[in-house]
Amino acid sequence: MAEFIFWLCLLLPVYAYLGYPLLLTLLAPFYPASRYGPAQPMDVSIVIAAHNEARHIEEKLRTVLAQDYQASSLQIILASDGSTDDTVACAHKVNDPRITVLDLLRQGKAATLNAAVAISSGAILVFTDADNQWSTDTLGHLLAPLNDPQVGGCAGHMVIPVTGKGLSIGDSLYRHYEGWLRYVENRTGCMVSADGALLALRRELFQNVPAEVNDDFFISTCAPVAFKRIVYVPQARVIDQGVDEADKQFRRRQRVTVGGLQSLAQRRELLNPLTHGLYAIALISHKLIRRLAPILLLPLLLSNFWLWEDHGFYRLSLIAQLLGYTMAIAGLLDTQHRLPKPFRLAAFLLVTLAGMSIGLWQFLRGQRYAQWNPEQNR
Repeated sequence: MAEFIFWLCLLLPVYAYLGYPLLLTLLAPFYPASRYGPAQPMDVSIVIAAHNEARHIEEKLRTVLAQDYQASSLQIILASDGSTDDTVACAHKVNDPRITVLDLLRQGKAATLNAAVAISSGAILVFTDADNQWSTDTLGHLLAPLNDPQVGGCAGHMVIPVTGKGLSIGDSLYRHYEGWLRYVENRTGCMVSADGALLALRRELFQNVPAEVNDDFFISTCAPVAFKRIVYVPQARVIDQGVDEADKQFRRRQRVTVGGLQSLAQRRELLNPLTHGLYAIALISHKLIRRLAPILLLPLLLSNFWLWEDHGFYRLSLIAQLLGYTMAIAGLLDTQHRLPKPFRLAAFLLVTLAGMSIGLWQFLRGQRYAQWNPEQNR
């Protein structure tokens, strides 16, 4: 029994985090690479939900206005979710008739996004965060795949060019990993979802976002629900910053896990391979097994102790686990950041996996996160 538990608890996380993307990498050459010409002029509404983003919003609006893409019409909707700082006043400093500012009462991000979409006029909706910045060609690259009528949504690529001295090194490497995973999903036609930092969706596909879900996942999956593809566009880059503090990483991972599982419950129809084929398998692998995998690490460790005397492999695996946890704890305790980067990476992984485990427990207990505070993610 201990051996069965060990191998189950080992192989599922290995499949979720490594085996699945490697499998898609092997399959990718058998799928034709898509080619898209320049984006055609379209009616575009850009939606920016914000809560207390006074220090970012003016620059954000100016970078969006500076795009070299020539839209048929451009509408920018800044929806403030009960901001108590100067977010609205700073947005009004950018004097441009294409900008609409909504000063809403505090109601949560989902309701804020729904309110913004309700007044949108564009055939294409573009969602982006207030605190990241675009290159001048970001919008044009993002919209190019929408020339294909089978494409329902597009996902941009987030980069963290400058990492801090703490756990943000893990954030940066995680973005590279996600980029690889989305690239091979895209090549095989089963791109699962987009990041909320930058995503585009055909207006006709949009469904109101329920409270307590991860809005980026829910919005982007409006495409596969309608049997349209999501396309990953690595050239559409947004620049963000990582999170150095362990407590912020932990809380963020809790919220994302709870919201992600709630999102899967809302979109459970997509988990049926008989209806959605390879996309359903990708969704199960990418979003479900990965969120369940962290809770297997404790029984993996305990069963490994039990199997210590059985074989040299089990002794090596236990030593490797204990070494990894030791490095992670040392990385967390190293507040002066004197240890090498692998210690901070191990600390990032431990905090992330612990946050996911607690998030799963909170989800099962019925806890939900209706409000949002972007400052907690920085």
